[in-house]
Amino acid sequence: MELRKERGLSQATVARDLSVSLGIVCYWETNKSDPTASNIAKLARYFNVTSDYLLGLTD
Repeated sequence: MELRKERGLSQATVARDLSVSLGIVCYWETNKSDPTASNIAKLARYFNVTSDYLLGLTD
Protein backbone atom coordinates (compact mmCIF):
# COMPACT_ATOMS: atom_id res chain seq x y z
CA MET A 1 0.00 0.00 0.00
CA GLU A 2 2.83 2.41 0.87
CA LEU A 3 4.51 2.00 -2.52
CA ARG A 4 1.20 2.37 -4.34
CA LYS A 5 0.29 5.55 -2.46
CA GLU A 6 3.80 7.03 -2.84
CA ARG A 7 3.41 6.69 -6.58
CA GLY A 8 -0.13 8.06 -6.63
CA LEU A 9 -1.63 4.86 -7.99
CA SER A 10 -5.09 3.54 -7.29
CA GLN A 11 -5.78 -0.04 -6.32
CA ALA A 12 -7.67 -0.42 -9.58
CA THR A 13 -4.65 0.71 -11.59
CA VAL A 14 -2.33 -1.73 -9.85
CA ALA A 15 -4.84 -4.54 -10.27
CA ARG A 16 -5.23 -3.81 -13.98
CA ASP A 17 -1.49 -3.50 -14.56
CA LEU A 18 -0.77 -6.78 -12.75
CA SER A 19 -3.75 -8.60 -14.31
CA VAL A 20 -5.33 -9.42 -10.95
CA SER A 21 -8.70 -8.48 -9.52
CA LEU A 22 -9.28 -5.34 -7.51
CA GLY A 23 -10.47 -7.53 -4.66
CA ILE A 24 -7.12 -9.33 -4.55
CA VAL A 25 -5.24 -6.03 -4.21
CA CYS A 26 -7.63 -4.98 -1.43
CA TYR A 27 -7.06 -8.30 0.37
CA TRP A 28 -3.27 -7.92 0.11
CA GLU A 29 -3.43 -4.42 1.54
CA THR A 30 -5.65 -5.42 4.45
CA ASN A 31 -3.70 -8.61 5.21
CA LYS A 32 -6.68 -10.81 4.46
CA SER A 33 -4.63 -12.70 1.88
CA ASP A 34 -0.98 -13.03 0.94
CA PRO A 35 0.18 -12.71 -2.66
CA THR A 36 1.47 -15.84 -4.35
CA ALA A 37 5.17 -16.10 -5.15
CA SER A 38 4.48 -15.19 -8.77
CA ASN A 39 2.49 -12.13 -7.69
CA ILE A 40 5.27 -11.06 -5.33
CA ALA A 41 7.62 -11.21 -8.31
CA LYS A 42 5.17 -9.14 -10.38
CA LEU A 43 4.84 -6.58 -7.59
CA ALA A 44 8.61 -6.34 -7.18
CA ARG A 45 9.12 -5.70 -10.90
CA TYR A 46 6.18 -3.29 -11.03
CA PHE A 47 7.44 -1.17 -8.14
CA ASN A 48 11.12 -1.70 -8.98
CA VAL A 49 11.98 -3.12 -5.57
CA THR A 50 13.21 -6.50 -4.38
CA SER A 51 10.96 -9.27 -3.22
CA ASP A 52 12.88 -9.17 0.07
CA TYR A 53 11.79 -5.54 0.49
CA LEU A 54 8.15 -6.50 -0.10
CA LEU A 55 8.45 -9.29 2.43
CA GLY A 56 9.94 -6.96 5.03
CA LEU A 57 13.31 -8.65 5.05
CA THR A 58 15.24 -5.51 4.06
CA ASP A 59 14.74 -1.77 4.46
